[in-house]
Amino acid sequence: MFAVIKTGGKQFRVAANDRITVAKIEGNPGDTIAFDNVLLLTEGEKTTLAAKDLAAITVAAEIVEQARGEKVIAFKKRRRQNSKRKRGFRAELTVIRITDILTGGKKPEMKKGEASAVALKAGSSETKGKAAPKATKAAATSEALDASNLSLISGVGPTIEKKLRAAGITSWNDIASWSEADVAKWDEELKLRGRATREEWVEQAKELLAGKPPRAKADQAELASGEDY
Repeated sequence: MFAVIKTGGKQFRVAANDRITVAKIEGNPGDTIAFDNVLLLTEGEKTTLAAKDLAAITVAAEIVEQARGEKVIAFKKRRRQNSKRKRGFRAELTVIRITDILTGGKKPEMKKGEASAVALKAGSSETKGKAAPKATKAAATSEALDASNLSLISGVGPTIEKKLRAAGITSWNDIASWSEADVAKWDEELKLRGRATREEWVEQAKELLAGKPPRAKADQAELASGEDY
């Protein structure tokens, strides 16, 4: 069974357990969201297109993470006018996992996930001006960091970051969940030449998620050695 839904001005073909990236939807990782704008449903050889029948169908999903797209540069220049303008833009995105396609007017159970330390904004009006307790220092450090900033992991430069994002690896959470088999798989597929193991990417990702500051990046001598950062 699969359905076609519309969100953020785009249409997506989805089935249970599919993981897709859509325009930003407000919420925290673990939150349940529902899509009522279903354009089509196919179950076996039966396809539903009638608006009346589609109104009784809901697609349920879970927010995996809040992310940002690749930077897009808009450059405009007017000839012989001494005029040029350069602007950068990164789209706000949400990664979701489809959990179920409900028919017959059924609605999903709306669950709230716990906001991760990385996703929270620093401070609240109640704690303003007060010294933070020791137990929250790590969380306060991680709040200032962006979990989608892969370049904070030592050994990940612009070229490798582009390879990782193209493979669907967009956050520290993705890398922190790697097993030894995953490390070997990505090392071979992305031609990392053992860097993930050597630089301890999995451990670094877990440290960042725990609120620890990023490790020092490789020194200039190592960057000049010709390795693909």
